[in-house]
Amino acid sequence: MITVENETRRIEFYKEHEDDKIWWVDYVDYRGFFAVSFDKKKILFLFGDYPQNFTNEEKALFDKENPYWANFFL
Repeated sequence: MITVENETRRIEFYKEHEDDKIWWVDYVDYRGFFAVSFDKKKILFLFGDYPQNFTNEEKALFDKENPYWANFFL
């Protein structure tokens, strides 16, 4: 987990679906980073932070909006 203000690489936020609550983080010019943000301030990495650094509410929302990834990490 890192904060946006401490990130030195160029990032962009986007949503998979218009009504999603979660922002995906695109690391411009980098591949293989799977990261999300719930507030555009804190970035969580799927392969380093899920589920231990997600709050219960964040994990529940992530699992609801991303069933593929929720099943992947079972």
